[in-house]
Amino acid sequence: MAYEAVKQYLEERGLADRITVHKTTSDTVEHAAALIGCRPEEIAKTMGFLLDDTAILIVTSGDAKIANAKYKERFGKKAKMIPWDAVEDTTGHEPGGVCPFALKDGVKVYLDRSLLRFETVYAAAGTANSTVRVTPAELEKLFGKDAWVDVCNLPE
Repeated sequence: MAYEAVKQYLEERGLADRITVHKTTSDTVEHAAALIGCRPEEIAKTMGFLLDDTAILIVTSGDAKIANAKYKERFGKKAKMIPWDAVEDTTGHEPGGVCPFALKDGVKVYLDRSLLRFETVYAAAGTANSTVRVTPAELEKLFGKDAWVDVCNLPE
């Protein structure tokens, strides 16, 4: 069901032709990169957090790690991930297929600046075996200029 909602969401925005459904799982950064044939850092991983009673998703590059101090500075609270067994009820997507598209009402999306290093990135498309190719500019168009945050650290 989530895949169909994501497909419709992307069709309405002229991006559905960028979806790829894979024969095997792309549920982790490493799996997705291997299937696509890109570097792991080019995967746009979507991480879910609870901010008080509100769900937020932060889309980061595949090699980025949430920096607790940066997160707390930006959001005023310590990072608290959505519990695994509540991910689908909270976002509308199962773990492994969480993406920033076709979400439940009230879920806010933020884009980490780590994505800006790449011309193209690959996000999940609602299932553990689907991906969509997008540019950071397209993500900004979907979520707004104010969606950009700097809450991650990159490997040295």
